[in-house]
Amino acid sequence: MTKRTSFTKNLNKLMPRFRENMSNAESTEDVKKFFSYSVRDLLEDILGKEIRIDKDDIILLPDKPPYFDLSPKLASEIDKVWEGSDLPHLIEKLAESAIGRFKHLEKHPEKTESKIRM
Repeated sequence: MTKRTSFTKNLNKLMPRFRENMSNAESTEDVKKFFSYSVRDLLEDILGKEIRIDKDDIILLPDKPPYFDLSPKLASEIDKVWEGSDLPHLIEKLAESAIGRFKHLEKHPEKTESKIRM
């Protein structure tokens, strides 16, 4: 049996801020942005500041499981960590949570519009 590295502790440190950001998201674009920021923060926590992550390296995909995509550049940089750990599952978990908020805001655009008018 191969040994797998777990980054659940890293994710757990991030979750309170992720949840707060998701609940404060006023639009689907906010959800996408907060998801990308959260994954970036998770990767930086795991890898240190060794790699440069641009905003387009992590994308939330609302209509296609696993609901996220990593740029080829980022995927190649984190390949070793990705293959031997629970990282894919953790990012998928974040994406599923973000998609729930995304779909809610998509179904209720009046909430977004009322916040904008205030």
